[in-house]
Amino acid sequence: MEILGKTNIDFIGKQKIAFAISIIISIIGIIGIIQIARGTANMGIDFSGGTAMQIKFEKPFQISEARVALHKHGIAKADLQEIKDGNKLLVKIAGATVGKSSEAVQEAFKKEFAGNPFVVESNTEIGPSIGDKLRKDTLIAVALSLVGIILYIAWRFDFKFGIGATLATAHDCLAMFAAFYLLHREINLLFITAVLTIAGYSLTDTVVVFDRIRENMHKDMKGSLTSIFNYSINEVLSRTIITSVTTFIAAASLFFLGGEVIHDFSLALLVGILVATYSSVFVASPIVVLLEQRALAKQGPSAAV
Repeated sequence: MEILGKTNIDFIGKQKIAFAISIIISIIGIIGIIQIARGTANMGIDFSGGTAMQIKFEKPFQISEARVALHKHGIAKADLQEIKDGNKLLVKIAGATVGKSSEAVQEAFKKEFAGNPFVVESNTEIGPSIGDKLRKDTLIAVALSLVGIILYIAWRFDFKFGIGATLATAHDCLAMFAAFYLLHREINLLFITAVLTIAGYSLTDTVVVFDRIRENMHKDMKGSLTSIFNYSINEVLSRTIITSVTTFIAAASLFFLGGEVIHDFSLALLVGILVATYSSVFVASPIVVLLEQRALAKQGPSAAV
């Protein structure tokens, strides 16, 4: 199915602009990762340790009154999120002492909301040492996934294609870290799950483009690399857009209808889908062209394109 018809866009010719944008995004993403490694970003209790409680009240309540109630009882650093469905409140206390925080919150609400009974629907407590280990293990998992990508693409295509795919995938992951760092969104295990999901999605999208490039390179042995790559990207452009739009719509449904719990997860997916679509066209392929041109240049002027 084609929605754009036959296009003739010079994607490779726009590589300088694309690289400039990608470098800025990547730098911000690296800063965000450094802050995460230091534990100074907006870390969820998965990584910083602490307590997360979901409380359901019998009657409607004001979140400002809940915040005042906790302040009165010495709980000043609690992060409160109102869940619109069913008079529910999500209470997060980062770095809190395991066991004591949950009891303190319940005692505070029992005294200040005596006429509004509540039940604790869920209670998660993670110690600081476990959170620190999870943070380190997560960064290692992301790094290992990128190593696996370069090995797979190098085996299936060529080492230069592997470098292009890996840098494009790393770019997508960094873009997601950059977005959440700038928006001061919480970094938790759901976000890391979204990052790894998009890494796989980005790789799949890039492989489709690389497959067509390899096919056309075998058909046209004498054509210039720039023309072959541009022609190949234009050939799969409709497929790329259709796949991205349908996936984006599914993620948008989660964002708007999925509820507060997966709100940030779906936001990460939305950002990742947009960036992955961009990188498969404007990052991965131009990087391979540069590497191929350098390799040809080393072979001598007659081989250069």
